[in-house]
Amino acid sequence: MKKLLTILFILLINASPIKAEDANEIKRIVIGNQDAKISIIAYESLTCSHCANFHINVLPDLKKEFIDTGIAKIEFRHFPLDIAAFNASKIAQCNNDGGSDILNSLYLNQPKWIKGKTIEEVNENLKKFLKSEGFQFDFNKCTTDKNIEDFVLNDRIEGVKKFKVNATPTIIINDKKFEKSLNYKNLKKTLEKLI
Repeated sequence: MKKLLTILFILLINASPIKAEDANEIKRIVIGNQDAKISIIAYESLTCSHCANFHINVLPDLKKEFIDTGIAKIEFRHFPLDIAAFNASKIAQCNNDGGSDILNSLYLNQPKWIKGKTIEEVNENLKKFLKSEGFQFDFNKCTTDKNIEDFVLNDRIEGVKKFKVNATPTIIINDKKFEKSLNYKNLKKTLEKLI
């Protein structure tokens, strides 16, 4: 595990800032009205069980009460904690039109693909899972695309610099870090004060 974290750290150091033309090609994963009064950013790692819990137990109610009603939007940003999460993040961004289908599927089915003793085994399980779900793309091309790689790593860098993100999930609401225990009750109370 230390070896994987070391590799991720080296990649972070060598990440190139995204150029404007590259950023336009890679779309953020966003749910909701772009002009919503409340803007939520979720920094997540696809191998994080707490992030999966957020998608399973918090996001559906958040979506129903605040996002689908146009009050809020949520933008998902990458904060990979290991190489497996890094690769899965690149897959979630690859050929993405800004939708959250792949991202949600990866979180809702985390135990199906996040297994293996080596990164090669995890990658193979990830490939098999995605194929079984009907997602089609070139896995190797997506995981080796330098622009996508930099996009994912820059999310992590910005999270640390701008919001002092140090764990996942970290929720940012209208540019302020949500500091309470992350459950729907606490989140709802905070959002209601902003309406």
